[in-house]
Amino acid sequence: MGLELFNTLILCLLVVVAVLSLWVRDLVVAAVVFAIYSFLMCLLWAEMGAVDVAFTEATVGAGVSTVVLIATVFNLKRKAKD
Repeated sequence: MGLELFNTLILCLLVVVAVLSLWVRDLVVAAVVFAIYSFLMCLLWAEMGAVDVAFTEATVGAGVSTVVLIATVFNLKRKAKD
């Protein structure tokens, strides 16, 4: 019962974060939302027993990709302010 509740909570949070990523207009916030999504996927993979996939998701998805996305956003030259 406890694991089913945990899985349901993670899946509901994943849907909320995915919908939030569609509404976000700021690129830095979008990168952070992407990191949250990757971290939630990491938790889901770890709970399912795929520890190697969870570790890869944590390092690449929530770690390296987020740093690269935020660095890219800060190096962009904007022509107009939104």
